[in-house]
Amino acid sequence: MHRLLFVRVFTPTLRILLGICLSLSTLTALQAENWPRFRGIGGAGISSEKGFPLKWTEKDYAWKKELPGLGHSSPSIWGDNLFVTSAIGEGENRYLFCIDPKTGEEKWRREMQLKKSHKHRKGSWASSTPATDGEHVFVEFADEESYMLVGYDIKGNKIWEQNLGPFTSQHGHGSSPIIYKDLVIAANDQQGPSSVSAFNKLTGKPVWQADRTVRRTSYATPIIINHPNTNPQLICVSGATGVSSLDPETGKVNWTTGEFPMRTVSSPVYGEGLIFATCGGGGNGKLLIGVDPTGSGNVSETHIKYKRSTKLPYVPTPIVYEGHLYLWGDGGVVSCVDLATQKNVWTERVDGGYSSSPVCINGILYCMSETGEVAMIDASPTFKSYGKVELNDPSHATVVVANGRMFLRTFRNLYCLEAK
Repeated sequence: MHRLLFVRVFTPTLRILLGICLSLSTLTALQAENWPRFRGIGGAGISSEKGFPLKWTEKDYAWKKELPGLGHSSPSIWGDNLFVTSAIGEGENRYLFCIDPKTGEEKWRREMQLKKSHKHRKGSWASSTPATDGEHVFVEFADEESYMLVGYDIKGNKIWEQNLGPFTSQHGHGSSPIIYKDLVIAANDQQGPSSVSAFNKLTGKPVWQADRTVRRTSYATPIIINHPNTNPQLICVSGATGVSSLDPETGKVNWTTGEFPMRTVSSPVYGEGLIFATCGGGGNGKLLIGVDPTGSGNVSETHIKYKRSTKLPYVPTPIVYEGHLYLWGDGGVVSCVDLATQKNVWTERVDGGYSSSPVCINGILYCMSETGEVAMIDASPTFKSYGKVELNDPSHATVVVANGRMFLRTFRNLYCLEAK
């Protein structure tokens, strides 16, 4: 009798509720498979997707597409749309491409005319990764006269653009936009007037602007963190401000560590309750700090919980994974730190020069070298290398994974490798 009653109650009332729950779970899972910004969801550089090989050859790619010009940006992906940028000449022609991630077929491209401009020998005029929410895509391009933030709908129609003013930099432009709720946020830390700004993603209308102290240009992309004891925080880094927390709704500063001694290129990363950020110069990281984000005001004496000054990345962004911090150096020296004890677990050399950032896919770190080799090692307190796969084309772009596919961007090509 009780069993029969359960069945009758379960059908139809609970069946509807169960269907709703399953639909929501499916939606969440699908969202988690996308790669909507630089270094994926939250800028963490972590994916749980499985099935990617540790060795492959040219014949294993689902497709390969040549991209015109040069670009160091990574793709961003949502569903059936992949977005990537490129530039031709000396920066006078910049492109945003929309590509079908299943086939490599180009859906549309949009061109923007800017002025010729200088760049670092390792840089490009298309180093900024687009940000997408599945319905829109936002991209940044800059020259000495203009810093452009442009929004398109999914079909490639321009919905708005904002010129943030002149962009003064020793090495060119490199940070990427991010999306938070109905806002698009741009970090504009440069040698001229600097700010962090938020715009309505549908209209481009300015929502807030936080002026910043001016020093050297920062190439770091911000992140949003959700600490259990605070409201959401927008985390930005620059040499002039160090690590700083802003209210993403208003731009009000929550706290700051005070200035870094050198330039910031690597982006901040959050894990195990701490924010990690580096500064450096000359191809080497000089200082890394781990900051507890629960403070207010100047937290330089109270909330910096970890410091390190040796064997650090300058350009590559660290990874926090399962209680460990992984530091992939520009010169191919990689370290693993136990965050519970703050002790260095291992330091190993994988060789090569690296201007991309590692990503962690199902517990394995993938990082693309400047000569176009994909190096793979375990994200584990026990060091294990899986060797390298040669792409025969230089690269400064970070590996991307979404919806069962890995995307490898080199100077001239975009490769797609499917999971099995």
